[in-house]
Amino acid sequence: MSNFIKMIVGLGNPGKEYEATRHNVGFWLLDELAWQWKATFKDEKKFFGEVARVSRPEGDVWLIKPMTFMNRSGLAVAALAQFYKIRPEEILVVHDELDIECGRIKFKLGGGNGGHNGLKDIQARLGTPNFYRLRLGIGHPGDKALVSAYVLNKPSAEHRRLIEDSVNKSIKGIPLLNAGEFEEAQRFLHSR
Repeated sequence: MSNFIKMIVGLGNPGKEYEATRHNVGFWLLDELAWQWKATFKDEKKFFGEVARVSRPEGDVWLIKPMTFMNRSGLAVAALAQFYKIRPEEILVVHDELDIECGRIKFKLGGGNGGHNGLKDIQARLGTPNFYRLRLGIGHPGDKALVSAYVLNKPSAEHRRLIEDSVNKSIKGIPLLNAGEFEEAQRFLHSR
């Protein structure tokens, strides 16, 4: 049986002050996806996050927003994955990506973490980099020293619109991912 995505993780930081920041685009996507799928997040202490279960034609899909702060995101991912016996290659992690221009999307399996603390922790706790990533471009401030302030700030109105467009496009591609149609999904998501 081919793999399909059973768990979608949106990365971000909890709390009002982070809500509209670039680092929270994973949360933006999950909130929009939950709204479209008519799913409701519940605070689940044992999974260190907000969790929603959605019945899809391919089977149940778990949505999770870790509430541990970015650098401990793996706690939530590993807890849910172990409890429901979800394999790393059935997990999709949605996150902001500095190395991709604002508004572009990249989808891939495995690879490095590009210094992203959320990915780093998930990789460590799952013991493998082989989970899927949906990388939403936020662009780069141009200087490494500015990265931390950049990701923890709100994008400009123009960048916000580009990111929201990429969120909406990603959501259109997610049914292909759920069905395990990874090549088709990649073609769609990477297209301009």
